[in-house]
Amino acid sequence: MKNFGLSSKEVVDSKEKFGDNRLSEQESESFWANLLENFGDPMIKILCAALIINIMLVIASYTGLVPEKMNWYEPVGIAVAILLATFVSTFSEYRNENAFRKLQEEASKIICKVYRDGEIREIAIDDIVTGDAVLLQTGDKIPADGVLIDGSLKVDQAVLNGESKEASKTAVRADYKNNEKTDFLNPHKVYRGAVVVSGNAVMQVCVVGDTSVYGEIARELQEGDERETPLKLKLGALADGISKFGYIGGVVIAVALLFQRIVLANHFNGAEIIAYCMNWTHLLSDVIHAVMLAVIIIVMAVPEGLPLMIAIVSALNMGKMLKDNVLVRKINGIETAGSLNFLFSDKTGTITKGKLEVVGFSDGMGNDYKTYGEIFGALKKYLSLSIFQNTDAVLSGAGANKRAIGGNGTERALVNFAQDAPSSESSGIKTAEKIPFSSQNKFSAVTIEGVDDDVFGNAFTLIKGAPEKIIEKCGYCVDKDGKKIEFSSIEDFNKKIDAMAERSIRVIALAISADKIVNAETYDIASASADWSLVGIIGIRDDVRPESISAIAEVQQAGVQVVMITGDRKETAIAIAKEAGLLKNSDDVVLTSDELATLSDDELKDKIKNIKVVARALPQDKSRLVKAAQELNFVVGMTGDGVNDSPALKKADVGFAMGGGTEVAKEASEIVILDDNFNSIDKAILYGRTIFNSIRKFIVFQLTINISAVLINVVAPLLGQENPLSIIQILWVNLIMDTLAALAFGGEPALKRFMKELPKRRDESIVSPYMWSAIIAGAIWTSVLSLIFLFTNVIRNNFSLSPLDTLHTGYFAFFVFIAIFNAFNARTEKLNLFDNISGNKGFLRVLFIIAAVQVLLVYLGREIFEGYGLSLFQWGIILLFAVSIVPVDLIRKILLAANKKQSARSTTLRSIATGVFKEDSI
Repeated sequence: MKNFGLSSKEVVDSKEKFGDNRLSEQESESFWANLLENFGDPMIKILCAALIINIMLVIASYTGLVPEKMNWYEPVGIAVAILLATFVSTFSEYRNENAFRKLQEEASKIICKVYRDGEIREIAIDDIVTGDAVLLQTGDKIPADGVLIDGSLKVDQAVLNGESKEASKTAVRADYKNNEKTDFLNPHKVYRGAVVVSGNAVMQVCVVGDTSVYGEIARELQEGDERETPLKLKLGALADGISKFGYIGGVVIAVALLFQRIVLANHFNGAEIIAYCMNWTHLLSDVIHAVMLAVIIIVMAVPEGLPLMIAIVSALNMGKMLKDNVLVRKINGIETAGSLNFLFSDKTGTITKGKLEVVGFSDGMGNDYKTYGEIFGALKKYLSLSIFQNTDAVLSGAGANKRAIGGNGTERALVNFAQDAPSSESSGIKTAEKIPFSSQNKFSAVTIEGVDDDVFGNAFTLIKGAPEKIIEKCGYCVDKDGKKIEFSSIEDFNKKIDAMAERSIRVIALAISADKIVNAETYDIASASADWSLVGIIGIRDDVRPESISAIAEVQQAGVQVVMITGDRKETAIAIAKEAGLLKNSDDVVLTSDELATLSDDELKDKIKNIKVVARALPQDKSRLVKAAQELNFVVGMTGDGVNDSPALKKADVGFAMGGGTEVAKEASEIVILDDNFNSIDKAILYGRTIFNSIRKFIVFQLTINISAVLINVVAPLLGQENPLSIIQILWVNLIMDTLAALAFGGEPALKRFMKELPKRRDESIVSPYMWSAIIAGAIWTSVLSLIFLFTNVIRNNFSLSPLDTLHTGYFAFFVFIAIFNAFNARTEKLNLFDNISGNKGFLRVLFIIAAVQVLLVYLGREIFEGYGLSLFQWGIILLFAVSIVPVDLIRKILLAANKKQSARSTTLRSIATGVFKEDSI
């Protein structure tokens, strides 16, 4: 064994000087830094201002500067509310930001074979240092940038430069001088992220970690602006509208309270009003009290809980999604997935199984063979030579564990097909010249020597590739006995190939030429003689996943346009797309990369709604498609697995990286599909829609409370009731609306019926007309009952204002319990309020906790929460009033359903009358 590598001491020295091979993770803020940042939220600032004012009032009250006695527990209550809301929000965000680290830890467990202290050791990729000698073998991912010092390789650098052509790499000479310039064409340099296709070599590491080409790409992807997600846009528009309502409501409430204190309390008597205003301490106290109440109303009305709701509902669904092989890396990925209009999906391994298998062989006479074992004689020898000599794949293992490694997928499939061939057939054979396969040539060829053959002699050339390149050059074929005869059935063969293409089968032709390859670099197949001998054609199939067909249909039904992007030729891509259910209509468009390049941006935008397949696609095609769709205001998803896919993944609204893909692709994505299966993408979209619907339910619940609270606090002071709800009570209700309600609605189950809804436009309001009907009906009913409860003698006579104020205790309980019952209305559009309730048992638990705490506050709250206890009769009145919102909302649902049916019936009748329906559809 040659002496390579570093000693243990040299490893330590190198690590100190150059560092190790670890890729830096994007820096994330600590929990405490996030907590401090969240105190900068506008609503938290308002609450902090209210807290400071309240503390000053309490101090002024106890020092006699303000005549009115201020309670110490109000500033304590505000402080607790601030800390609780900020802490819960920060905790949710912090937990979600760290979710992806598990995946990165798994990536760092890649094991490499390294020469240390004169022997080969297996170490983690992160522990490699500059100067290490790394043994590279077929199938290995190159762990760092360096040069070969022994052996030779063929590497696939497509993940770095997008070039599908395999690059040959050889060992440097002793006088080689390395330079730091990045050059993928350099015959001696190899780079992290590339894959060894064939060969064995030893690499000396020159650059590690972030300074490698791979590391620089990863670092650049951490920079740049991100587009606002559709949900954030919708919530932003909603929050702006509600904030205006809250601010106006707060000001109106402050004015109403001052009007009650100054005008109504003085019976509209001018002299009393003037005298009251002259007492500046009383006036100042009233103004400050009014401002405080306005601030609390603003805090209650403004939906600061919406961002927290997104965090909580997303976090609650992340565990469920992980079980379905969907790992959410960025929280906005889930919310946006439900709004997708376009999904650009890779074919291999996502729509198909990603496992290429030979389905049969046909010789030049047209005889078909399903297995290698059915072939006999000299034909079998020529087939074996064509497969094993013209390939970069090799067999590894023995018995049941024997399998092909190295090479590309096609070569591995061919070697696996003929794995029972005796190794003696290749003994003594040498390779003279070789032309590797490329997408431009569409063939590979190798001239071999040392063959003992009566037909073709001692040396001849084996050709493998696209049938349209090879069959036209074949004047002869090899029959089943291995004899060279005239090939006259070209037309029949082309028909067979067309039939195979229609069955999504890729065809590879094998031929033998007596001519030798003189110079691989200058060889031109067009000028080759037409006396090749056809060995036969092999059919290879990458089956469509059965679950992908149903998943694609469901995604399409959900209004998402699925576009398959593949490197296959157009005919094969069309066949697979038809099988997968992507091509159904006559106006569906299939383009190749070359055809796409001829379209202007405007022409592409005109066609994009009908594009279903892009064949022979290049990495830059993906980015262009994403940009075109986004400029039309569509929400776009993109799948990918290589470094060259990363720009498109990052540009898309949702990037879906494959679990078997590169670290950089995962870093650029929002969601990682762990099983590389389209069915899991379907589930991600379903979860996205589930979250969107959960947020909508939360909004109905929250805005109903918001509007009713503002309305009653505006009207009540005008009728002589200053504080229907105290500041502490309002903060408790606000806690119910935000944190606890988010927990209740966040666990809603993913229902298949959500996939029957159309995607939501980026600029579409998150609050639908249906939701407004629920919000307005609930808010008006709550406000009407509040006025009845507070101002009618029928109710007031059953409660007391002194010595204990049980009227306000009862109203506080009523307001909370009507919100609890309305939560059942908000969580489903069905008449059955317990629809799928078993899928969200947390909903019942949270509401039970709210109810239990409320009961405790009624009996133990005393002066802080105005909780002075209630009798069973009083509880009966409260619960009867509160539960009445259920039948009211059921009536609303019934009326809306009836109106919807009537509208649908009217539309149908109008369509029939105007002849819109075709005769066969009536």
